[in-house]
Amino acid sequence: MQKDLFSLQGKVALITGASRGIGQAIALAFAEAGADLVLSSRNRRPPELENAAEQARAKGGKVLAIAAHVGKKEDVDQLVEKTLAAFGRIDILVNNAGGNPVLSTMADLEEEAFDKAIEVNLKGAFLVSKAVVGAMVRQGGGRIINISSISGIRARNDRTGAYCITKAALNMMTQVMARELAPHRILVNAIAPGSIRTEFSRVNWTDPERKAQRLQEVELRRFGEPEEVAGLALFLASGASSFVTGEIIRVDGGQTI
Repeated sequence: MQKDLFSLQGKVALITGASRGIGQAIALAFAEAGADLVLSSRNRRPPELENAAEQARAKGGKVLAIAAHVGKKEDVDQLVEKTLAAFGRIDILVNNAGGNPVLSTMADLEEEAFDKAIEVNLKGAFLVSKAVVGAMVRQGGGRIINISSISGIRARNDRTGAYCITKAALNMMTQVMARELAPHRILVNAIAPGSIRTEFSRVNWTDPERKAQRLQEVELRRFGEPEEVAGLALFLASGASSFVTGEIIRVDGGQTI
């Protein structure tokens, strides 16, 4: 295997939802591999975003932190414009921004909450992907990595129905984009994490009942760490995955076997 197969030297990566958790872990892995970065998250958490940027800068690359709401087209357009102004190109996009705004059965789910789930988990990835594709086409290629979930592969009965639905849609969007963009040498894949120990999933590893249930489901009998997702993201961003597109790759410790 070539020594530099996982190198991102000379590459520019835009990562949304990068202030903590999986997004931050991916940013640090990419910085370690030599990429220049633009890190983004919602503007309600600028200290966390700048902290993540500082940690990435310590790896040696150039890092720009830009607050943006990916569900708002004007924010997305400015985010991409600022990235291109600073670096002149976008080689890698990681759509990590997302969330589960409410726990509810589908019968009790309010329309506003359903709209919010679509906005943060699906529309945001659509808007940012659409905004960067032009630059990637002009460059002659690129990588788009969508952070999905095993909840988009197998429905759960734990009041996360809206989240499951939006992640399933994100998986299909990944495959549609992979087919449409293949002629332009833009590879599009998704990562579907299982039970990863992040702030977003805190209830799953701090609530005794939910923790016991999740650990019983996971064949490795432990929660995953954000760095274990970041390793796969680095593979998909690098030359090591040059013949991989349209895949939904699970990182779940055997949870969906």
